[in-house]
Amino acid sequence: MELTHQNKNQHNHKPKPDDRSDNVEKLQDMVQDTIQNIEAAHETMQFASGEEKEQIMAKNKRREEAIEGMRAEIKDEYRHNHPES
Repeated sequence: MELTHQNKNQHNHKPKPDDRSDNVEKLQDMVQDTIQNIEAAHETMQFASGEEKEQIMAKNKRREEAIEGMRAEIKDEYRHNHPES
């Protein structure tokens, strides 16, 4: 019986260990990058047309919502890494 391509991959696939040790740092970097993107977008708004300004404002709103989610995840990661807190 010949193994299919999928079965061959299943035998060779080893999941990576769950290393969450640097998640907080990565999330904090992502928050900082997103804040910088918001600030850069605010600067470009002065040169934008009305429709472009609306698009930038909408995108910045989505960025702010993403930051809220990242900050919540940072808190979760902190609690995971510091269960005594």
